[in-house]
Amino acid sequence: MDPSTDAVLDSWEQEEDGEAPAPESRLSDAFTGLNVNAKPFIPNVNAAEFSFSMVSPNSSHALDFASATVVGATSPPVENGDAEMAAEDSWEQKGCEAEPGGGGPTEEDSLQEEVLEEDEEVPTPKVTPTQPNAPKREHVNVVFIGHVDAGKSTIGGQIMYLTGMVDKRTLEKYEREAKEKNRETWYLSWALDTNQEERDKGKTVEVGRAYFETEKKHFTILDAPGHKSFVPNMIGGASQADLAVLVISARKGEFETGFEKGGQTREHAMLAKTAGVKHLIVLVNKMDDPTVNWSLERYEECKEKLVPFLKKVGFNPRKDIHFMPCSGLTGANLKEPAEHCTWYTGLPFIPHLDSLPNFNRSSEGPVRLPIVDKYKDMGTVVLGKLESGSISKAQQLVMMPNRHTVEVLSLLSDDVETDDAGPGENLKIRLKGIEEEEILPGFILCTAESLCHSGRTFDAQIVIIEHKSIICPGYNAVLHIHTCIEEVQITALICLVDKKTGEKSKTRPRFVKQDQVCIARLRTAGTICLETFKDFPQMGRFTLRDEGQSFLLIT
Repeated sequence: MDPSTDAVLDSWEQEEDGEAPAPESRLSDAFTGLNVNAKPFIPNVNAAEFSFSMVSPNSSHALDFASATVVGATSPPVENGDAEMAAEDSWEQKGCEAEPGGGGPTEEDSLQEEVLEEDEEVPTPKVTPTQPNAPKREHVNVVFIGHVDAGKSTIGGQIMYLTGMVDKRTLEKYEREAKEKNRETWYLSWALDTNQEERDKGKTVEVGRAYFETEKKHFTILDAPGHKSFVPNMIGGASQADLAVLVISARKGEFETGFEKGGQTREHAMLAKTAGVKHLIVLVNKMDDPTVNWSLERYEECKEKLVPFLKKVGFNPRKDIHFMPCSGLTGANLKEPAEHCTWYTGLPFIPHLDSLPNFNRSSEGPVRLPIVDKYKDMGTVVLGKLESGSISKAQQLVMMPNRHTVEVLSLLSDDVETDDAGPGENLKIRLKGIEEEEILPGFILCTAESLCHSGRTFDAQIVIIEHKSIICPGYNAVLHIHTCIEEVQITALICLVDKKTGEKSKTRPRFVKQDQVCIARLRTAGTICLETFKDFPQMGRFTLRDEGQSFLLIT
């Protein structure tokens, strides 16, 4: 190669671009004693440290050694003086790199970072912020019961809207979808009836669950199905309830259908009392209907027919029952007083719930949590209402009746994660040490120090509310106790009990019939968990059903 054609290059790119050579004098001084046929290499003297940079030293985007070690070996030549970010570099590293040419990140860079941060946000459950010293709101489970089409789900949806748990935009969407199916009045119930089958038929099948809060209390709505085919689901919902709302329709013909024999108004009221509900609110719904038009006469007529039956079931009309008119579709008398109902002077529904006295619950008792449902989700998850005691994270518990020792990995109270929970709360618990297949609804979580009683044969006092024929030893039925459903047989009738005096007969009866009270011996097909009524009322009550009818009430 001719030396006269070689030039001292500022960068290797100039050779490729064929730029003008340097003067002869500089070439001879620089290459004295060297092989002139070798290609010259001149370092970039303007750089603070040695760099593999392939951009001009005058460029404000020249990279320093620390950031260019990987780029120089793997990346293609950079064009237009823009340094591209290496695949291994993160957004944080890019933002922190110092540029020798001066200047911080541009507006475009900062905008890109802001957009990325927005994209990376992970949706978290809506948690109501609580003050450090604020008292914990009391948890109250409210079950809505009554005949099919009385308006239970509609009232539940309206309450969620009035308390801000469902926004207006969501309800408008439900209203449009309901209108397309010619079901304009169903849209409020869709807030609780989330199943497509329930929405298509307009009938609740499973117990719907939702939450709302007032100033003093945290309420869980349990929307029970009203159809007689789904009474077992309704019993499961009522077993978790602290108070019940019996919804009846004031519309001409609808109230009579629900209250007559075969209607669910009677059976649901009886089952609520069996499940241990002490306070009953009777909502006389659809008062805005043209056949009623907020009539006091119709309201009193419904009240007069209901009170004697509720008294027979075991409710005290003066202390345990409260009647109030309302309209679930319009929301009248649910949160604010109804304009058209001047004759009702009591509190509306939601303020009345908030004014009820607190339930006496002790967290000092032994742990008792009947399992309502279970599923797999990164372990075994069980659902249920804590009837007694308190549970905390990492606590060791025992699953009865199969005596599996389990550990609490995480606790959710109404879908909000917590470290500990007290009685009355609806919990979702992730367990360690047991498989989902080994758990059945009706199993009980308890502590090793105070295990729950279990067995197959037990004696119980039975009140026969409604039954078409006599009951003898050998009679088979279905037993519903807390969250457990099991086949049972009455193996012996021990004695009759006088309703007024409580005296027991000295001879064994051959049979019992409607309105009689007896003590009987029962035997279940499988092992169940139960307690004496004296120790744990919630686990000492049960209902017997046969041929789709509930007829036995345990007191």
